[in-house]
Amino acid sequence: MKKNIILLIIVVILAVVPLFINSEKEFGGADGEAENVIMEINENYEPWTESFWEPPSGEVESLIFALQASAGTAVIAFGFGYALGKRKRDK
Repeated sequence: MKKNIILLIIVVILAVVPLFINSEKEFGGADGEAENVIMEINENYEPWTESFWEPPSGEVESLIFALQASAGTAVIAFGFGYALGKRKRDK
């Protein structure tokens, strides 16, 4: 139990410290960075696909991302719970 608490504290520190170190920088996504690198390599590059739906605002996009993350977390938590329940049942 003590080991889990120490690991949890380390994870929180690893997540929070970079936010304070780079507090004045804007965090962007990997898609924007990839686009910048591609344009540096080949200025004439034209994307060969497009999004079939563009969210009406950044808030909607964030909501969809949060829902997707929540659904993924629920699936993983269900899997862990199922495995734990199965192990307890078999004992």
